[in-house]
Amino acid sequence: MTSAPTQNPLFTFGEHPRFEAITPEAVREAIPALLEQAKAGFSALEESVEPTWASLFDRRRRVLEPLGYAWGITGHLMGVRNSDELRAAYEELQPTVVAFFTSLGQSERMYRALEDLRNGDGWGSLDATRQRLVEKELMDMRLSGIGLAGKERERFNEIQQQLAELATGFSNAVLDSRKAFSLLLTDAADVEGLPATLLHMTAASAAAKGHEGATPEAGPWRITLDYPVAGPFLQHCRKADLREKVYRAMVSVASEGDLDNRGRIQSILALRKERAGLLGFTSHAEISVSTKMAERVDAVDQLTEDLRSAAFPRAEAEYEELVAFAREQSGDADLELRHWDGPFWSERMREARYALSDEELRPYFPFPKVLEGLFSVTERLFGVRVVAADGEVEVWHPDVRFFRIQSAEGAEIANFYLDPYSRPEDKRGGAWMNDLMGRETLEDGSLQVPTAVLVCNQTPPAGARPSLMSHGEVETLFHEFGHGLQHMLTTVEVPEAAGINSVEWDAVELPSQFMENWTYHEATVMGFAAHYESGEPLPKELFDKLVAAKNYRSATAMLRQLFFGALDMELHHRFQPGEAESLEEAKQRVVDRMSVVPPLPEDRFECSFAHIFAGGYSAGYYSYKWAEVLSADAFGAFEEAGLGDEAALAATGARFRDTVLAQGGSRHPMEVFRDFRGREPSTEALLRHTGLA
Repeated sequence: MTSAPTQNPLFTFGEHPRFEAITPEAVREAIPALLEQAKAGFSALEESVEPTWASLFDRRRRVLEPLGYAWGITGHLMGVRNSDELRAAYEELQPTVVAFFTSLGQSERMYRALEDLRNGDGWGSLDATRQRLVEKELMDMRLSGIGLAGKERERFNEIQQQLAELATGFSNAVLDSRKAFSLLLTDAADVEGLPATLLHMTAASAAAKGHEGATPEAGPWRITLDYPVAGPFLQHCRKADLREKVYRAMVSVASEGDLDNRGRIQSILALRKERAGLLGFTSHAEISVSTKMAERVDAVDQLTEDLRSAAFPRAEAEYEELVAFAREQSGDADLELRHWDGPFWSERMREARYALSDEELRPYFPFPKVLEGLFSVTERLFGVRVVAADGEVEVWHPDVRFFRIQSAEGAEIANFYLDPYSRPEDKRGGAWMNDLMGRETLEDGSLQVPTAVLVCNQTPPAGARPSLMSHGEVETLFHEFGHGLQHMLTTVEVPEAAGINSVEWDAVELPSQFMENWTYHEATVMGFAAHYESGEPLPKELFDKLVAAKNYRSATAMLRQLFFGALDMELHHRFQPGEAESLEEAKQRVVDRMSVVPPLPEDRFECSFAHIFAGGYSAGYYSYKWAEVLSADAFGAFEEAGLGDEAALAATGARFRDTVLAQGGSRHPMEVFRDFRGREPSTEALLRHTGLA
């Protein structure tokens, strides 16, 4: 096997990527070369494979890692530095890469060797982690079509290819559709009531699009569908007709013209169902949950119904309160609350009830101070240090920062990149964590420490002002860092189970949602919340209002998440694509059970539901709520220890680190949770935390 030339930045597996040198041309050169190298290496492995751990896992990993690393970086750049040229290169190469990785799961020789290992005399000599991974690998290969032959396998592989292409097309259509919308406001009357943060951001956006001299005071102001813009705009814009324009654009993203994703959705659902049939399942959802903590669709349905029955009556009452408030405040006793009025009046009622608004809090949440606070609570709970290392590695955008995590003694444990701000022109929406490199002992005996990539889409700086974060954006940052901690603080020595690897998908949100709780913890928040200009700490009364407002309309928020999860399961388990029923009829069944206010007839939010159509959450969106039960119960252990007792928090944090964060996918998540909590999880803490107990 020949080694590839090192001048191409994608040939440097095991090193931090030279992002500035990664061009579409570099992708076109590197991926085919690495693919051929991986094919040759895997063929040689198949020829000599033995039913041993070293042969089936260690050798295979060394063969596949360089290609996986380079292709993973390429996919990462598609999300954070998208361009027409990169898209073209990615879409050109994707079919051959997908075909190769599909073929790995259909290697008869590897499967037989795994079965021989599972059933042989050496099975008992493997530790529990390795036995778990062998069982998982056998299951993964069954779900990759190893049991199929002839035309069935050929069709299965065609489906895999088509689904990969459809997912890329879906994601690109969402990005392009959001980019295509903008609303330029030139009349100061149109922006009355908009917060200063939003005025700065929208004026900067207008200036970037050629309106030189745009200022927050005089405009023009450019409204986009980027959530840090559209969300506050709907909350604060006083003109209903302008809110309507933005709202209708938001709920119809990627649902019209050349960017219409409805055809892709039908194709994705039909192909997933056909693939399930080939594998002997009745639905894609059955495949999905078979590899998760839930294990059965009815277990997901039961959790959904338990939470729905608690939330729905409260959500109805919350809506009635909102309508009554809007009518009283507007002086219109017959006011009909339209969909684009909800965020506006909801924010007014929150201000009236708690004398608090997001915009009042923003000046106290400048990004640099929030980051300090996040690192401080991490250090207090888990006994590590986070050290800035900007400039030590190349990054893909000037906004990106680089950090190292060290033990209390100063040894390097892990490192991470942080890309905090929204860039709608080339960065997809949402927030996520990617694992760039995992914990692994290399062939020379050295330890490769984990590297994470944390991506958010928070309010960017405007002029000399730092990024002033909403509390929701603070929660998101803590959330993604929780994912990163599970990847970075792992102590598992087996790479396939280190960090988030092999963690059941519906348990993977536990650390992330757990970290969100600290954004309401007084010592934590008061430790970082300070006015960006004066340095004055957040007034205690504002913090108290923040906590008091935590469960404001919590049933409505709960029902919204349950709706997304229920629609996901409906489409992937009960809906029969291509038959008499339409997608809209299937969606209506969920609306009838889950919605206090039915969506607009033209609401096609599913056309931008990238989590399930272009991400890893298909028939798995319920995982957020499943893991929220776990995370609330886990935080309950800290409450019981005493949130004001630093020594008790540190002791409980050490136990959380040694179980949930350290053990990764080496054990079943229920076993890990029991080790931390001393029992199985309960919904009590979640219902209590959300005010629904």
